[in-house]
Amino acid sequence: MVRRTLLVGGLVLALALPPLAAAFGLDYVVGVAARILIFALAGVSLNLILGYGGMVSFGHAAFFGIGAYVVAILSYHADQGEPLLTWPLVIGGSELAIIAWPVAMLVCAVVALIIGAICLRTSGLYFIMITLAFAQMLFFFFVSLEPYGGDDGLSLAQPSRAWPFDLSDDRQFYYLVLALLLFILYLMRRLIASRFGLVLRGIRENERRMQAMGFATYRYKLAAFVISGAVAGLAGALIANHTEFVSPSFLDWRRSGEILVVVILGGMGTLYGPVAGAIAYLMLEEVLARWTEHWMIILGPLLVLVVLYAKQGLWGTIEKMSGRR
Repeated sequence: MVRRTLLVGGLVLALALPPLAAAFGLDYVVGVAARILIFALAGVSLNLILGYGGMVSFGHAAFFGIGAYVVAILSYHADQGEPLLTWPLVIGGSELAIIAWPVAMLVCAVVALIIGAICLRTSGLYFIMITLAFAQMLFFFFVSLEPYGGDDGLSLAQPSRAWPFDLSDDRQFYYLVLALLLFILYLMRRLIASRFGLVLRGIRENERRMQAMGFATYRYKLAAFVISGAVAGLAGALIANHTEFVSPSFLDWRRSGEILVVVILGGMGTLYGPVAGAIAYLMLEEVLARWTEHWMIILGPLLVLVVLYAKQGLWGTIEKMSGRR
């Protein structure tokens, strides 16, 4: 009952937020809320492999940053009127969301396939370190891309065109991000409840037993890793339009840490945990940063308390209270 009330109440509040913010003269809140939803989407992507697959990745920001860069680079070439590639095919830039965003997801999926094919041959601490190593390699790769700003980053000439939405309008952008998050949550719910999701959770609990039962666990984990990377790429495409700027910091290990905190804080292995974690983490950051520039000193102990006394995370605790776990 508590769980359902929170879900319905949260959805109603999310839909009513822009007009409420306008009524109280707090229009900036809509931009903050859009950023929270984007990080929630990134958290949902990581939760698939971390919460349901037991794969602790410390390089997930790589896909987040690549997705952002793909959109920015395509926008740059469209604005300059220069082709992105001239061989073997002539490929131009694009500011159309229906082209740029799926391309961002596809590129991230391919990169995730390559990285996952290597990393998933290890486990535990080795897996963590290799994912971190790949993320840092990609970080320095984008730092070296001088034509696209290098260490200084790259500004979008204009937001992606996503008819009938005007992404330069904060409210319309917010509603588009909200719709995409709800759609991805629906797909994740179907995926987790499917045979694929059941096998993935079985691998998390006891991979050797699943192998003994005849399941190709490596393929299942790799498929989950690729799906996770693609969804993170979508989050990156959205953050690029939100900030209208991308930089190598989007791929930094600290960004991976933030996404990891969002999942752990909200509750690993719960569908809505990353959403709760993103709201709690970014709202705390927003409030505490107004008090002091050393807000992490306050946030750190709060996170420790959550880990110690709410080991299932915020949403996991709610589900436990509701008798769902």
